[in-house]
Amino acid sequence: PIMGMSTTGGLEGYIQNRGSGGSDELEKQVQAFIEAAKKRPELSSVSTTFSAAVPQYTMKVDEIKAQSMGVTLSELYSTLQGTFGVTYVNDFTYSGRSFKVMMQADGNYRATPEQISGIYVRSSKGAMVPLSTLVTLTPSLGPDMVERFNVFPAAKIIANPAPGYSSGDAIRAVEETAKSVLESNFTLAWTGTTYQEQLAGSSSANALLLGMLVVFLILAAQYEKWSLPVAVLLAVPFAIFGALLGTWARGLSNDIYFQIALVALVGLAAKNAILIVEFAVLLKEQGLSAAEAAVQAAKLRFRPIVMTSLAFILGCVPLAISSGAGAASRHAIGTAVVFGMLAATCIAPLFIPLFFCWFTGKTKAPAQGESLEHKEEQI
Repeated sequence: PIMGMSTTGGLEGYIQNRGSGGSDELEKQVQAFIEAAKKRPELSSVSTTFSAAVPQYTMKVDEIKAQSMGVTLSELYSTLQGTFGVTYVNDFTYSGRSFKVMMQADGNYRATPEQISGIYVRSSKGAMVPLSTLVTLTPSLGPDMVERFNVFPAAKIIANPAPGYSSGDAIRAVEETAKSVLESNFTLAWTGTTYQEQLAGSSSANALLLGMLVVFLILAAQYEKWSLPVAVLLAVPFAIFGALLGTWARGLSNDIYFQIALVALVGLAAKNAILIVEFAVLLKEQGLSAAEAAVQAAKLRFRPIVMTSLAFILGCVPLAISSGAGAASRHAIGTAVVFGMLAATCIAPLFIPLFFCWFTGKTKAPAQGESLEHKEEQI
């Protein structure tokens, strides 16, 4: 979940009871889990919607007495269901639409335990027998609602990441706590956006790698070499480092907007490296050594790199400092891009000439004065 996008969010999951034990055992495990999870620094709050201590009444039917009074059990339980529960009657069609008919006693006639004496069931002899003579109500404690998740009885848990921690950090903290606290027949299962995040898994890393692969293939086709694209792509880690540093410094998380910013930084960082490598290749073809060509290219293209990068950075600053509705999402992408481009602009130009020398230094340079046109004629 993206912080700041709504009034709700966090991690949602269920603790499932896959073995024996009733609601009391489930609540015992849930409370032990919550107490342990609240001690984790990655989590700001942990709660559950499940409670097995809700005041209620336990209804006990004296079946032997009912049969002796001529009341069939089916009639008795149908009356109880139609009064205190809901009974399906039939369907009817109106204006081309189908509606269900459900029978239930009005709330005013089943609000207190004493009102059960005003409910009757017909015996086989036609006499009306009050339910109070056949049913006993005992105060007790139990769950208000029993949920099931993946068929198993389950309790819903909600956790929120602490400031400075991503949803991935919070997920790992919850899973580690569940593994160490819950018994073997109790398991943790995710739902909602947390489950989708688990399914996505390494999708952000895959998108980043795919973007770098596309850049690599395009540059390999342009330069007709496999080595030069590697020298260009080695500038990308500097941008990623800057984005991570800026996001961490502002206490933001690794959300979908941060991942989009990383993909954008792949192209932006590669663009700066291409400006240097492109000129270095031309200078090397004119007879300069790899080191001389790289240094001269860095000097020639440093000014355009700084100008274009600063223009882009200043254009993204409003995103990083914006306010109002949806500001958190703009902060995520703006901060990553601004700090990533600052690192790519300040650090990468110092290392790109070195990378160029590493991957092209062993290639023999053409003779001094030999032009590119002359080489093409020889080919």
